[in-house]
Amino acid sequence: MISLSLLRKRLALPRTSWQLCLLAALGGTASALLVVLFTYSIETVQSFYLVQKDNYTSLSALSRFHLPIVGGLVILFFAWLTGYQYLRTGIPFVLHRLKVANGIIPFRNTLNQFFGSVIALASGFSVGKEGPAIHLGAACSSYLGNKLNLPFNTIRTLCACGIAAGISACFNTPIAAVIFVMEVILREYKVHIFIPVMIASITGSMISRSLLGPAHEFGYFSKISLSFDHYPVLIILGLILGLLAYGFNRYLVIIIKYSSSIHIVPRIMLAALITGILGFFVPFAMGTDLSVITFALENNIPLQLLLGVLFAKILMTITALGLGIPGGIIGPIIGIGAIVGTCVSILVTGYLPGENFAGDYALMGMAGFLAATLNAPLAALLTVVELSNQLEVVVPAMIVITTACVFSGQFFNNRSVFVMQLEQQGLKYRKSPIEKSLQRIGVLGVLQENISVYQQECSLEVFRALKNVELLNHVIIEVAPETESLSPYSTFSWLKIKHDSGTKRVEIVQLQLLPLQSQSTLAEAYLALIEQRDGGVYIYDNDPNEILGIITFEQIRSYLLEGKTTV
Repeated sequence: MISLSLLRKRLALPRTSWQLCLLAALGGTASALLVVLFTYSIETVQSFYLVQKDNYTSLSALSRFHLPIVGGLVILFFAWLTGYQYLRTGIPFVLHRLKVANGIIPFRNTLNQFFGSVIALASGFSVGKEGPAIHLGAACSSYLGNKLNLPFNTIRTLCACGIAAGISACFNTPIAAVIFVMEVILREYKVHIFIPVMIASITGSMISRSLLGPAHEFGYFSKISLSFDHYPVLIILGLILGLLAYGFNRYLVIIIKYSSSIHIVPRIMLAALITGILGFFVPFAMGTDLSVITFALENNIPLQLLLGVLFAKILMTITALGLGIPGGIIGPIIGIGAIVGTCVSILVTGYLPGENFAGDYALMGMAGFLAATLNAPLAALLTVVELSNQLEVVVPAMIVITTACVFSGQFFNNRSVFVMQLEQQGLKYRKSPIEKSLQRIGVLGVLQENISVYQQECSLEVFRALKNVELLNHVIIEVAPETESLSPYSTFSWLKIKHDSGTKRVEIVQLQLLPLQSQSTLAEAYLALIEQRDGGVYIYDNDPNEILGIITFEQIRSYLLEGKTTV
């Protein structure tokens, strides 16, 4: 059995290991079980007043008006329990925590996400399950890594694994979950991360299938029948979706901007009132994506009615999310895209071959709107492939996706809705290329342990005695700090062994030594030393007075220049 200290050192290095894969499976299992509990909780609450889940047409018009208002009051009650201080939730918040806290999610934010989203989804708000699933999965897996005191680079990987497991358990789309994590969350492809994320995604899918059933919730799509004659129309559909994605993102951010100074109570109640009024007249627009897609794909639906549902769905979604209702954005996006695709299919019926291709165009609309809104073309493509279980969808979906993304991005400068939300809320989500490179390596994997600590008063005698010792590279001189905020190891001496013409010479250099916790990565060490560009850090575990080893700035410089951490 490997000890915990050796496990931490091994996981500190960016390498594929069975230990990390095992942790990914454990974290993925816990994350998936939490998401399944979340799903059961929503269905349990809905079972008290709905004949079928997400079917709000079974309620009277007055009940549809009252339901979101009651739900808003319950959401505010849970927010009040935490003093309105832990309300940031969802995918943008997880992206922010990955950058500033290595994926560690505060527990109270997670509580608000769970209970608030259960009530929001059960009350008919136009939000999705995937945002809470991502938040809950990230929190669950990162908690496991932090509880074991693992390096921050490993906790980030486990956070990504939890996200993949959460998405996979939510939609039963394991491949799309992996690509979403790499394309949207991490924005990088590394084998040592990719494999654990795949394992976690597979685990999430297996648990979801065993507890919730093997079928997708999207059982609407028969074999796709779009021929080459439909491709020009698909390009037009892509242009429409690109324009709509720009407007959707822009107005969502505008609502966030102008409502940020308003207290959470009137914001939540305003979102509830808007949802209740629209739900009174347009019940199919309530809830996440299932009811609206079912409605859009029914036969002989007038185009005017579909356009009315589309408008109501967009308004419900941007007001709910913009005003702070806890929930995800992907579910409503899929529903909006399906309505747009169905509207286009009605317009071209009779002009193109095929009897009924409303489902095909709905699928294309889902792919294009998802890709353009999230700026995630590959994740959107694989999502519709897995939801439809058809490889024939690939070529037509690629036409719609590329058209929508290029048109939306180049002509309207549209970006990922998550990035736009982060910027508007002032949440950090970027790191410099140097920091991104250094945060992949934990300090425990590269620290120098061949050190010895001596008292300051015997330093000269130590230097004289060690001039003939080649194995000892570093001597740390312990001094009493002038204030409690200073480290007891304020300086250290670096013994450099040099050979000049066969003569051995020891060069003694006095450098400053700063404390750094053992979970840290080289990025934290770099930031601690960047101003002086010299010296080093000493690594400690729990007690700052117990030194584990040191890392010099020369080591970091060597890694950046040569890809090596030894000097």
